[in-house]
Amino acid sequence: MARILLAEDDDSMRDFLAKALKRAGHEVDVVADGEEGMDQLGEDAGLYDLLLTDIVMPGIDGIELARRAAEIDPRLKIMFITGFAAVALNSGNSAPKDAKVLSKPFHLRDLVDEVARVMEAA
Repeated sequence: MARILLAEDDDSMRDFLAKALKRAGHEVDVVADGEEGMDQLGEDAGLYDLLLTDIVMPGIDGIELARRAAEIDPRLKIMFITGFAAVALNSGNSAPKDAKVLSKPFHLRDLVDEVARVMEAA
């Protein structure tokens, strides 16, 4: 199973997603925004297998968090969860090219399955 850093600014969504991922056997650390995510990645560089982040967050958004995280740990897999995928992941931003996107709303089974696919990818 994977060690996941989950960055989501909505408290109830963050708790909901973390519980589902933990039930699926993953180790999950949670942060409320991109700034906390950067702090966590700085403290534990190389610890995580996957960054699972919302795109739209106050302060450092998910795309910037992912970009910086990929610089810290190039092997880190990145997955976005968002309700704004078509707008947020356009050719003008600097999102890591191999990042996956899961658009809200989604079923928890879809999240768990997509995390498994991302982790299995070479």
